[in-house]
Amino acid sequence: MVLVQFNNTDPISFNDRHILTCFLQCNAMLKMLITDVQKIYMKRKDSSSSSSSIQMNETSSCWSSCPFCYQQVLSEQLERHANNHFEDQDENEDIAFDFFDSPQHNTTTRVDNPMQPETGSLTRSEEATTSNQKNIHSSVSLQDTTNLGFIPLLKNALECDACKSTSILSGYVDHFQTLDFEDVGWGCGWRNIQMLASHLLVQTQEAREVLFGGAGFVPDIPSLQRWLETAWDKGFDIAGSNDFDRKIYGKRSWIGTTECAALFRSFGLRARIVDFSRDYGSKRKKVIGPMDKYLNKPVAADAGSSDDKCMVEGRQLLANWVWSYFSDNMLSKSSCNRVVVTQKAPLYFQHDGHSRTIVGIQLKSLPNGVQQYNLLILDPAHKTQVLKSCLSKKVGWQRFIKRGIHTLKKPDYQLCYMDPGIATGTEMEKLKILESTRFEF
Repeated sequence: MVLVQFNNTDPISFNDRHILTCFLQCNAMLKMLITDVQKIYMKRKDSSSSSSSIQMNETSSCWSSCPFCYQQVLSEQLERHANNHFEDQDENEDIAFDFFDSPQHNTTTRVDNPMQPETGSLTRSEEATTSNQKNIHSSVSLQDTTNLGFIPLLKNALECDACKSTSILSGYVDHFQTLDFEDVGWGCGWRNIQMLASHLLVQTQEAREVLFGGAGFVPDIPSLQRWLETAWDKGFDIAGSNDFDRKIYGKRSWIGTTECAALFRSFGLRARIVDFSRDYGSKRKKVIGPMDKYLNKPVAADAGSSDDKCMVEGRQLLANWVWSYFSDNMLSKSSCNRVVVTQKAPLYFQHDGHSRTIVGIQLKSLPNGVQQYNLLILDPAHKTQVLKSCLSKKVGWQRFIKRGIHTLKKPDYQLCYMDPGIATGTEMEKLKILESTRFEF
């Protein structure tokens, strides 16, 4: 019998979902083959019951040997006993699929995850689910993450950058890419949540204890969708949940900073939202919530020097805010070539049509004496292995990660960041209402 094992001493790792799929298909075929063998065995047993039965007691009860584990059981219970072998296999297959995309860390804890599928191939009984949760110690990982994350690689590349600059980086971050067979075209928001979660689980012990039931690893997208529904059920961002009819599990729905904030706030994390918007005056439709600006597009303003100046001011305002966030206003804008790694969480970076993760900022001194900001960004649309290779070789990484503020041409941007600490009591209730700090230009 071929089973998927889950334990601390011998975790299984698959580098490709296709390998796991083929593995489980082989298990299914093996199950069918064993079932046929069982039927043949039972027919032969019936035809020669006199030779295969053993009298075990005075009541002449008939005992038989299980064809799978060779245990002696009553003949009338043989079929039920044999089927139990298949039920155990099915449970392990479901576990493998449920936790397939969850990155595995060195330290793992028991999973206490209340999010369970209701329909489709992932359905399990509540009793079996509870039993599975108590015995899971590791998860199958598809995403290519390393124990050191991407920050050390980026730090080394920046230190070799041939320019006078000062760079400030967040703490530990793993990169999560959108997958061709899973979430291309709609999953960037979920991947950015995974990047933020990877930082919080490694960098902050108090966050690790409360996030995702203390599981200790980053959930896959279906599990995150369940957690978001739970946040809505608890009353976090009720207005935003109505846009999705309070159901998002199994849907290919775009999400933004408000969903990110609601999910993390439901665990007590102090997730905040910042808006950077152009002041359209009467030309702008009414904005009700932080995400409504991406649904109610502003009427285009007349082209002119005033608009260009406004755009430049907006870019500079955003860059100044990001610099202040990572530096805590304690690091001077000197021209020396240095890289500082902080313990700050990365930023969820949203604009119309896409979202990315800001993991730092660089202030570069140009030959003409002008100082230029470059945002340092991890994009879910980029392949993890490509990023890792470019950073390791220190070649070509700039075009993937560096984004000068002159490239920010959208009229509106939105950030989600984490304040330190865990909220409780009345503060937790206040976090259910999402509000943003707005900067207009």
